Amino acid sequence: MRRRKVGYGLAGAALCLGGVLAACGGGNPGEGYVAVGAGEATTAPVAPSGDVVFVPLDGATPPGAAASSGGSAGGSPAAGPSGAPGTPGMPGAPEALPAGGSGTGGTSGTGGTSGAPAPGSPGGTTPAAPGTTAPAPPPQPPPSSSPSPAPALLSVGELLRDITEKRWCEKVTVEFRNTGGSPVRSGTVTFETHIIGALGIDWATVETDQPLPAPIAAGAARTTAYTVCVDAWRVPLGMHIETQDARADY
Repeated sequence: MRRRKVGYGLAGAALCLGGVLAACGGGNPGEGYVAVGAGEATTAPVAPSGDVVFVPLDGATPPGAAASSGGSAGGSPAAGPSGAPGTPGMPGAPEALPAGGSGTGGTSGTGGTSGAPAPGSPGGTTPAAPGTTAPAPPPQPPPSSSPSPAPALLSVGELLRDITEKRWCEKVTVEFRNTGGSPVRSGTVTFETHIIGALGIDWATVETDQPLPAPIAAGAARTTAYTVCVDAWRVPLGMHIETQDARADY
């Protein structure tokens, strides 16, 4: 019985001494604490008893910033003044949206807008809404017509004369050449026939008309023989005719 009393007395003295040491060590900040007793360490978090102010250091999230001063261990975290998840500029936070944008993006049909021009709209202009009629393009000028070809240009070659049985007629062969850009479709050739006396005197000039050998294509030539005659009474015995010139009208 005495041994048991002694044992209880020693244990009580040790507890009293530990309490005195603990009270002395917690007087000033910066001094250490003395553990009392040999019980097991408590692992459950203990909520602070007063207001807690968190100050971030160089953008890092301070430990325990997600917990509120009055919340429990299983409660929702309270947003801190800075460094909380979701705050722009902090690690893990989404990038800030551009000015004038929205969270749904600028795709067509979602109702959102963006600062960039819409796809398919040149120069950032707003495309026509579905179901509306686009403005008609300006009328195009009519195609220029091809230049008209150059007109016909008919030249009369040298006259080849030949006598006939009648002194008031002669055979004349002439070449017509079209050097223009259009064909000669019709026309006449006018011969100038001179009446020459027995002594070589040119008494008169008579004009006669004959049809052209039309059509004469552009760049083509045609040779035709004509019988040119004047009135018989104009050429008495001893006189003759000479067709010296011709011209074409077309």
